[in-house]
Amino acid sequence: MTEPAGGAMGVPPAEGAGRVARVVLVDDHRMFRTGVRAEIGRTEATGIDVVGEADDVESAVRVVAETRPDVVLLDVHLPGGGGAEVLRRSASLMADPQGVRFLALSVSDAAEDVIGVIRGGARGYVTKTITGTDLVNAIFRISDGDAVFSPRLAGFVLDAFAATDTPPVDEDLDRLTQREREVLRLIARGYAYKEIAKQLFISVKTVESHVSAVLRKLQLSNRHELTRWATARRLV
Repeated sequence: MTEPAGGAMGVPPAEGAGRVARVVLVDDHRMFRTGVRAEIGRTEATGIDVVGEADDVESAVRVVAETRPDVVLLDVHLPGGGGAEVLRRSASLMADPQGVRFLALSVSDAAEDVIGVIRGGARGYVTKTITGTDLVNAIFRISDGDAVFSPRLAGFVLDAFAATDTPPVDEDLDRLTQREREVLRLIARGYAYKEIAKQLFISVKTVESHVSAVLRKLQLSNRHELTRWATARRLV
């Protein structure tokens, strides 16, 4: 597992001095959530009050609706449809100018993941290599309505949204969940099922289920056709 946000947290950052931001953590790895809570959830030191946690789409939608936090730290890959599905089902909570705001916090730095959640309504995207201090700062900036990105990821968003012509929506790709897209990329790169299971912290049987779902949704027959499909779309 990627190391949780780290860094010295001795005093509140300038962005959050004298304030408290209510935060919900959404990630399917309990140990990661525990690490983040321990690092940034000391309210007197950081100004962050962790008011809820969730580990899949259903629980995330429920907890966010119940607690109405200032900011949701949202993993991109979640059981039940991924972070994009959480955003879709939380659209009404984001509609108010003072409503809930989402900051993606993910191990993935893939362009399609970044662009997908930003199009879904997230206000920013940072990777799990971020330090604790920077994460606290990012939370308060998102709470204030700013957009926050890890430096390398900002370019993806600029390229996607600053183009004269908006890239066409790939309806086939949009049928896949975030987790299915991740399995798709690894299959297309030649990974064996066991290797994919190890990398994604899931069982081989779950990998097989994802592959079957991808083939069915894309109307493909085998992994060779899947590889050609992914290569044609530059997903590999």
